[in-house]
Amino acid sequence: MRELAESIELSCTLPKVDVLTDEYVRLLGYPRGRVLEGRARELADWARDWYAKNGRPWFYARQAESLEITGGSIRIDGVSFTSRRLQATLQQAQAHSVILVAVGAGAEAEEEAGRRWADEKPDEYFFLEVFASAVVEHLATTTGARLCDWAEGHGMAVLPHYSPGYPEWDVVEQLRLLELMKRTREEHFPSPVDESCSFGPCQYRRAPYRRPPRQWGEPVPVRNGVLHQDAEYSVNRKALKRWAEERLSMNVNEDGSLDVVFRYEGTTCTNMGRPLAFDYKVKLGTRSEGYPILEQRCVPAEGDTGHTAMCQYLENAAGLMAAIDREKPLSGERLNAVLAWRRKASAAGCYCESTSRDRKWGLVLETIHYALAQEEKAQDTERS
Repeated sequence: MRELAESIELSCTLPKVDVLTDEYVRLLGYPRGRVLEGRARELADWARDWYAKNGRPWFYARQAESLEITGGSIRIDGVSFTSRRLQATLQQAQAHSVILVAVGAGAEAEEEAGRRWADEKPDEYFFLEVFASAVVEHLATTTGARLCDWAEGHGMAVLPHYSPGYPEWDVVEQLRLLELMKRTREEHFPSPVDESCSFGPCQYRRAPYRRPPRQWGEPVPVRNGVLHQDAEYSVNRKALKRWAEERLSMNVNEDGSLDVVFRYEGTTCTNMGRPLAFDYKVKLGTRSEGYPILEQRCVPAEGDTGHTAMCQYLENAAGLMAAIDREKPLSGERLNAVLAWRRKASAAGCYCESTSRDRKWGLVLETIHYALAQEEKAQDTERS
């Protein structure tokens, strides 16, 4: 192990972060080159302006005192980590040290997003959360550039950053890494950092850092009855309750199966935001079977013409409608599986992109889950 004549420790709150529009649009879930218009453009500009006035981005970087690679373990300042890919990268590069880096968009953005969510303004919540994520990505890049400049002056090179949650490095080690990084020397973190996740169905939030993520299709364990009555969803329960009451209809068949219809109402992202409506028709198996998803369809509501104004419909109507009809996420799975379905973020009200369609299917299935779980909970209460 090589001893360093000089080590680095940097800590700074930045007055301004210039997030590239293309990166922001990408994180919002739009395809490369998409120019935001209408409501999406309004929300994106609002989030950027709010953050410019209120956000406090920061970064911290510290060179570790020691690095040891023994067997299948990487020891950084005496703390062990396991990542085959990171270990191979360090060994191939003959690395003699590592630099611990933390970046943050600041607590202000998270707090404001939380307020918007509580006020039932999910669009504002989503765009501000995504902008904060774009800030973090930008900070990671610019901090890497700073470190490269420092390393070059010392005759060294900096490898690309790598974190728990990346391939072959279990995210359960994130907390251990954070605790190690908090062992600062002369500088301090510019902002308090706690390990948590605000994404409702996140597997690590339900069982924080005690096991690896579930594989796709792995059954979700049942704790109370057939459905998770204490489930955490990707949207708040107040919204789910309102949708269940206003948009959802259910019919119980003689064999115990259920026919469910959910009415989704949104707007196009172009053509001045034309209103549109789609009906989601879902057939579920019986309660004793765990409510398996047997049939799914998404079709324009009777009399709706707004869907014909979507940009992808105007470009290729048959292709878009075939894609909408073909997509049947979680088909054959039990309804609890929606809690483990990780969907890419998308705030678009239209159906042009698959990420937007997945998000809507997720909201539909979560609403159905919520309605049935609350009904089951009420029945359990009556029996007790």
